[in-house]
Order: sequence, then structure tokens, then C-alpha cells
Amino acid sequence: MQLEDHVGDIIRKARAMSGVSAAAAAAAAEISESDLAAIETAGTISSKINFIALGKITGLHPQKLTAIANDWQPSPKNLGLWRELRMFTTRDDALTVNCFLVCDGVTRTAALFDTGLEAPLLLETIAAENLVLKHIFITHSHWDHVEALPQIRAAWPEAQLHSSSQKVPASQRNRPDEIIHLGERCITHRETPGHAEDGTTYLISNWPQSAPPVALVGDAIFAGSMGRGNQSWELARQKVREQILSLPPETLICPGHGPLTTVAEEIEFNPFF
Repeated sequence: MQLEDHVGDIIRKARAMSGVSAAAAAAAAEISESDLAAIETAGTISSKINFIALGKITGLHPQKLTAIANDWQPSPKNLGLWRELRMFTTRDDALTVNCFLVCDGVTRTAALFDTGLEAPLLLETIAAENLVLKHIFITHSHWDHVEALPQIRAAWPEAQLHSSSQKVPASQRNRPDEIIHLGERCITHRETPGHAEDGTTYLISNWPQSAPPVALVGDAIFAGSMGRGNQSWELARQKVREQILSLPPETLICPGHGPLTTVAEEIEFNPFF
């Protein structure tokens, strides 16, 4: 799976975060504005770039940015370590969105994290494996992460909805220090606003064979990048540092777009941090 953001996406986001004009960024990178525009559009680099100066002016780590430009990818993840975790990648003509299903092998209960764009395969999987959907956790309420929610709730009206949105009924809102149990799994949450006002990261622990924790982060962070700071760039980056990159290095990060990664990989390779 390709990274959600190519090197040009990252530079464009960093310019927005830092308030740097295209002219200033191009001058620092020692390329023309047209070359910068081509990079930001397609991620294709056709001339030598001064990544050190560009990183300094935009707040990006130059060596990490260079690695992204050289096609860095997180290592392939063996989900056999988390046998009860399923990743679904839903698609339309222009967008791919991840959602995740976690089940308990003993009770056959399940929890869904975001819904993605379409419900059929997810509902077919739940039925085929004789699961009971008990919980639906929403990382944030942007349309692409909840598009299939009406279909899923129609099929499973008793499933408990969990969200940090102030627009949902109080009974559906995440509560401080709340712990949800799914069989032996423990599900907690951390507030990660910035990309979205209701941005939430869910942390699942107590996996069989002591598998590492799993963080379902929505659009707070991607492999090698981060979500747009629609609410606040500063807050978005602060919350990722405090609430996600502070987790154990082996923690599996499950983003709303792009490939799976780990805390250790993002600390080492994400140019925003």
C-alpha cells in the first residue's frame, strides 16, 4: 500500500503549518517555483533540492524528508501477531479509507473502528464469522470515516456508538478514563484533536501472546506524515507527540489512510516530528 502522502503533499502541508509562501520555500530549496509546484502536485522530483534549508524554513526534519523522497515505506506488518484484528480498505473513485474490526475469539463479540466508505464486505465478514457487533468507535466525524455508518447501524442497531463529538447524544460520548472490555481486550481512548475537533485515538491492549498495543488513530498521523491541521496545526502536532508517539515503540499504528506503521518507525522517519 502506498503512503497516504507523497513528498510533495508533506511539503505543502508543512508550508501551510509554518505559513511559508511557495516563493520562500522554492528559494530555500534552490529550485524554481514551477518545480516546487510540480513536486507538490505529483511528488516527482526532477532536480536537486536543498532539503536542509527547506526543512529549516518549513519545520520538517531534512533527513527524514529525504528518506520519504527516496521512497521510504514502513516495514510490512504481520497481522498474525494480532489475529483478532482485521483491516478493511474501502474505496471510491478518488479516495481510500481504512477501517478496522476487532473480535474476541471466545465470546464472538466484535468492535468496529470507523466505517469507511462502504459496508457490504464488512457486514459479510461479521456474518460469515458469526460475530456480534457490540461497539462502533469513531475516531472523528469527517464524512469519509462515517460514510457507511447508517448501513452498519441499520444492520446492528444495538451496537453501542462511541465518539468524542459534541453533536452526538451524551450516552454516545467517550468519557474520561473509560475502559471498554471486548473479551480480554481493553479499549481506552486519548483525545487527539487538531485535524478534527473530535479527533480521538483508541488504544487496544491485552492481546493474546503479549502482542503489542494497537493505536487506531484516524487521521491524526499517517505513515510518514500527518493529517491536515483543519482545527489547528500546532494542536494537531502537539497531540500526536503527547498522545501517540509517547506510546511504547512497538505499538502498532492503524491510520485512517495509508499503510500500517509503528510508533518506533514514526519517531525515526516521520519528518513532522
